[in-house]
Amino acid sequence: MIFPTAKTPQALAEAAPQLKPAFLLASFFAGLFAAPSGGAAEPACAPDALGVARVIDIDRAKGAAIGLQTYPRTLDLHDHEVVLTFDDGPAGPTPQVLDALAKECARATFFLIGRNAESLPALVKRAAAEGHTIGHHSYSHPEKTLRLMSEDAAKADIEKGIAAVDKALGAKAAPFFRFPGFADTPELVADLNSRGYTVFGSDLWASDWSKMTPKAELDLVLSRLEKNRKGIVLFHDSQAITAQMLSEFLRELKKRGYSLVHIKPGDTPTPIVDAGPDWTSTTEPIIAKTLGPKARLSPQTHEHGAQESAPKSGEP
Repeated sequence: MIFPTAKTPQALAEAAPQLKPAFLLASFFAGLFAAPSGGAAEPACAPDALGVARVIDIDRAKGAAIGLQTYPRTLDLHDHEVVLTFDDGPAGPTPQVLDALAKECARATFFLIGRNAESLPALVKRAAAEGHTIGHHSYSHPEKTLRLMSEDAAKADIEKGIAAVDKALGAKAAPFFRFPGFADTPELVADLNSRGYTVFGSDLWASDWSKMTPKAELDLVLSRLEKNRKGIVLFHDSQAITAQMLSEFLRELKKRGYSLVHIKPGDTPTPIVDAGPDWTSTTEPIIAKTLGPKARLSPQTHEHGAQESAPKSGEP
């Protein structure tokens, strides 16, 4: 910690001998521990930083299930508005991700795996201290996904994850949850919604579980964003390629006229917009292909078709 420059009591006494010793001592310690000019806890954003354009409150009293890749509804975003989300942390690349976000005064939402939070609690606290929203992503990120577990076992994994993240954070995290691999069940979604949890899918993803260069990931996610023009974007702070490309991605958002929206728990209704009549699920065909005949089709879906190669189970 760097303290402001302060004169010693002796120097003050020499400059102003009429001051009483008690006042001099008080002045010394007041100067020593005073906040820097402006009183801000963090440095001001650079003029050209991306920053956060607005904050959306997510109703903590009434759960929902949003994100067009899985559900036929999403946040009511304006054209060229982006919500940044990260899964699977905290992990080795997370500090680099946080550094990139801090440089641009950007805010994101992190869906944390409980066992990772147990192992790296300092990163959980750092993310929250830097203004990011902390959500949940199960305890174990089970390889066979929560969908293929018994309902009781799946609920136990979810609850254990919530408890682990809250403990690492030292406070209650946001009532936000994202299913590993997007493999939900109607029962699990209903249970979470009934307790005020909003279940997040995504509107587009970076496919950063695939083998590619940071430049290839940058080009891919920007092309998808240019096509969608807005949305909830999914990255993984556990992926080194994402950590390496994130600074350039944030600069590109600014250059291309995109605005950043941060989400946090609130007490007003969540602004939601329904999908159009031609909506189809991106994730259900992928889940069916990955998990095989044991995968139960979510009733929130209807006729759908896959839009890209399937990731391995549990990767999103």
